[in-house]
Formats: sequence, structure tokens, C-alpha cells
Amino acid sequence: MHGSMSQVKELIEGIRKDARQYADIDIAVLPSFIHLAEVIHLLKSTAVKVGAQNLYTGAQGAFTGEVSGPMLKDLGCHYVLVGHSERRSLFHEDLMLVAAKFKAAAEAGLQAILCVGESRKEREEGSTASIIHAQLESVVQFAGIQAFEQAVIAYEPVWAIGTGLTATPDQAQEVHAYIRQHLAKNNVELAKTIRILYGGSMKPDNAASLLAQPDIDGGLIGGASLNAESFLAICAAAHKLR
Repeated sequence: MHGSMSQVKELIEGIRKDARQYADIDIAVLPSFIHLAEVIHLLKSTAVKVGAQNLYTGAQGAFTGEVSGPMLKDLGCHYVLVGHSERRSLFHEDLMLVAAKFKAAAEAGLQAILCVGESRKEREEGSTASIIHAQLESVVQFAGIQAFEQAVIAYEPVWAIGTGLTATPDQAQEVHAYIRQHLAKNNVELAKTIRILYGGSMKPDNAASLLAQPDIDGGLIGGASLNAESFLAICAAAHKLR
């Protein structure tokens, strides 16, 4: 929840100006609802995709203040975030609600970016695997493994977001590998091809070392995406490794 219209325009124009040199990687931006239409317009002639930060489970109806998957698709969105750590913690979205949103995204023809991750307390208790298992399996059981064929997963170590703590490349790789292994129990081929992003404070100075890991396929960028130069530096790191 950042930015005025003028700030968003400046940011997107900064990204648009140089993104063309990274045509071999997939780049997407996910602004707030109120800025979606303008961002889609600004990026219309580029390869940069646009997504939303949230959606409602229903397609239409008397749900004042909510935005549905079909509305986002109609506007021109390609992606939508589901289960972001802030939605889970601040807005108390439980496993079943996240699963329902994931299914709604798939039914609307959107690529869901399913966020999973553990808190600092859960990591210290050694519960990382069980937390990730529950977050993934609830979606698999509700939406079916086939729904993941048009989805992306993002691992967010909540303890490494805005805390000053940082997951090492090895720590991140360990969880990414676990996610892929878990999906392989349901569909081996899907597990090989699904993209798993790292979302724990990826920045220009750590992007290359994280993206070099075998099971880290990209980044879900937070604070560094608010500055075009830093965001594009991460794109450059991905481009170089490509």
C-alpha cells in the first residue's frame, strides 16, 4: 500500500524504460487495486505483465468493497497474489480461505502466485516443514494439483521480511527444494517445471546469490520494487544468470 498516482507513474516509467533489455526473463508488477488500470495502460506496449495483490472468492454479487477474479482478468491482469504473509497475519486469512482464493484465481484464468512461509517462532521451533506442508496441502486438497499448472509459488520466510534478518541462500534453497519435493508426490512433471520464487527481502546485493540456487526460479520483490533502479538491478542479476 504505497504511492500516489504520480509516484506510481514515475516508478512504472522508470521500469518500462529499461525492462526491454531483459526480454529473456519474465517481469511482472503488482500495484494496488486503485492503480491497476493506469499501470496496465502504461505497460500496454511492453512485455511486462501486471497482477493484483488480492482477490475475492466469488465471481460477482453483493460483496461491497471486494474485487473478483473475472474483474481482474477483464481489466487485463495476468497474475494475482494469494496467501501473502500480510494477508494471513494482519487480515487473518486461514488455510481454507487462501485455498478458496487460489481456486477462484484459477477459475478466472489468472495465474495465482501462492505465498507460503513460516514465522520466526515457527522456524525456531523447527516447524518450517510442517507449516509449509499445511499451506501447500490445503490448496492441493481444495483446488487439485492440476490447478498448479497455471500457478507460481513464492516462499516468504516471514522472519526475514523487514526484520533485519536475512535467509542465507542455503536456507532459502532448502525450503524451495522441500516445496518441489512435496509437489512431486502429487505430480512429478509439474514439480520440475513450476516456478518457485523467493520472497524474503531480495535486494540487488543478494539477488545473484539467491537466484543461483537450483530451486530458486525468481523473486517476489518487496521494498526493493519501490525504486526502479533497485528493481531493475535485480532483473539484471536474473538476466545474467539466465
